[in-house]
Amino acid sequence: MAQVKSKDRATSSKAARAKVLAQVKAEKIESILLWFTDIEGHLKSFAITPSELADALDDGMGFDGSSVTGFNAIEESDMVAIPDPTTFRLMPWRAGETKVGRMICDVVTPDGKPYDGDPRFVLRRALERMQSMGFDTFNIGPELEYFLFKDNKGTETLDEGGYFAMTTLDAATELRNETIKALEGMGVAIEYSHHEVAPSQHEIDMRYAPALEMADRTITYRLIVKEIAAKNGVYATFMPKPIFGENGSGMHVHMSLFKDGRNSFFDAKDKYNLSPVGKAFIAGQLKHAREMSSVFAQWVNSYKRLVPGYEAPVYVAWSRRNRSALVRIPLYKPGAEQATRAEIRCPDPSCNPYLTFATLLHAGLEGIEKGYKLEDPMETNLYHLTETERKKLGIIELPGSLGEAIEETAKSALVKKALGQHVFDHYIALKRAEWNDYRLQVTQWELDRYLKVL
Repeated sequence: MAQVKSKDRATSSKAARAKVLAQVKAEKIESILLWFTDIEGHLKSFAITPSELADALDDGMGFDGSSVTGFNAIEESDMVAIPDPTTFRLMPWRAGETKVGRMICDVVTPDGKPYDGDPRFVLRRALERMQSMGFDTFNIGPELEYFLFKDNKGTETLDEGGYFAMTTLDAATELRNETIKALEGMGVAIEYSHHEVAPSQHEIDMRYAPALEMADRTITYRLIVKEIAAKNGVYATFMPKPIFGENGSGMHVHMSLFKDGRNSFFDAKDKYNLSPVGKAFIAGQLKHAREMSSVFAQWVNSYKRLVPGYEAPVYVAWSRRNRSALVRIPLYKPGAEQATRAEIRCPDPSCNPYLTFATLLHAGLEGIEKGYKLEDPMETNLYHLTETERKKLGIIELPGSLGEAIEETAKSALVKKALGQHVFDHYIALKRAEWNDYRLQVTQWELDRYLKVL
């Protein structure tokens, strides 16, 4: 660990810190994991003993940021992880195993200032903009899909079930139930779960929560899904498109803004039950969809999923029922005004949730602040329209590759505002490097197609 000069850098109340210390002692927890993510969303973790916990809560724990993707260079690499006591949870455990607690950290510089490269800080900054515009809460409800394979060496499935498959077709019902139990044990509220469309594909849906809390839950969800799978001798992956010819895994994101406890998206007098705020928010998402695509679909493989015909929307439009549109407004039910929300369907579950939720929020706020006009919904199945028909309607597409997407992002003032200069510059460099590495590869598809004929 890096040695950083001691300084009171606490970001939480004394009462919150005392509560965690008492809980660790009462439950005889033997180790505490401190978590944060790099800018691509990879989970980073180190462990401390209970004897170090009080100092960690008061002053943070130093570490070498130069070894973390997207953090500072070696000449200015000292970073400090400050545990957030509100995120303390007991990790799933079985009798005979070590009792381990977990806290998610904010990353700060040695002088105690928020670190610009910390994805959690990027989301906090977006929420500050939201609050400055008079809103209280940005609620998020993501639907993460994933695959279960026999191991991580290939894509051998566990079943041939389809959407909502049950019993013998769904080989992982008990595994899903065990995963849900583990998630709920860590304070993650679950609404429902089911088998998804592709073989061995699953979905466990978390109940909506404020954006920062939900981003924390999302990184927790991904780890727990993987750990429970591993304990049962199988492999879970959030890779967007692991199997050719089958649906990929998405992360549909439900969003709503609240003010004084009321849903700011709802308007009973509007024919779509959408307020001017809701319409402008959606218009912002659509206007900036192409330039923020590389954030919510950040890998080369993400764009193997974002193709027509596999339930992954690529056409920039909105609808009330049409699931081929990028943004869908779930059907309004009388008496359920608080549930009015927008669902953006293009993100995938391997994104960095802090950066994704921040960028989506900034795009919506931009629409509200600048009064973007929302065009009429597209209720026709967009996959059935010809390219000429789509152009006539003014419907554009998401980028078709990471290379195209990252160049759109590089020109985006909105994404730069959302991510901040540090993350923006590092993110562009990382994604360009990934794309360049990929496009230099000679794939088996090319050999099979060209070697014998050219």
